[in-house]
Amino acid sequence: MLKNSAIIVAGGMGTRMNAGIPKQFLLLKGKPLLFYSLEAFTRAIPGIFIVLALPGGQFSAWEKLCAQHSFTLPHQLVAGGETRFHSVQNALSAIGDDGLTGVHDGARPLISEELIQRAFQTAAHLGNCIPVIPFSESVRILTNLTLKREGASPVDRSLLRVVQTPQVFQTATIKNAYGQAFRELFTDDATVAESVGETINLIDGDPANIKITHPLDFALAEALIGARE
Repeated sequence: MLKNSAIIVAGGMGTRMNAGIPKQFLLLKGKPLLFYSLEAFTRAIPGIFIVLALPGGQFSAWEKLCAQHSFTLPHQLVAGGETRFHSVQNALSAIGDDGLTGVHDGARPLISEELIQRAFQTAAHLGNCIPVIPFSESVRILTNLTLKREGASPVDRSLLRVVQTPQVFQTATIKNAYGQAFRELFTDDATVAESVGETINLIDGDPANIKITHPLDFALAEALIGARE
């Protein structure tokens, strides 16, 4: 049986949270934020191999946090890199070539088991998939950065989708894609895979699968967890 893997990317410092500590270590409803993602993947796919990409200087803090909260779910630590691209690249070096690999942002703690399972099932049939949700706001695209009023045009939002994670691929394919050098156009794993000729498949995401970037996102995540409970 092929071995499936998950990469949880938490290589940043979360400076926009203004919390004084990395956001992945903040307590969300009494539990470190990163625990939620590791628990969700473990429940969704029993036996999955999880690689956690953290800044190298945070390993001891993470291990102390796990001990304090009696967190014992199996996972392997790797050092994050200069960018998200480099963090995923480092994590892939700890994974074999078989099965599927899902890459998930550690800052999305509300990922559901159902979405994880559906993403892996779709990728097993089609080779890859990424979850997306419709864009609900009115959108304009800047046409001239120097103008304040006239320098923007409306965009048909029905053609837009907000991209989420986990993004799931055949492991050999995504490892090959990440074998290339970093480029600024690489905003997620899908853009990396597309650059080597992969066609990306979309599935319905989950509006609750928010990415925590600002303090308001953290408050929303607490409210959503409270509603689930």
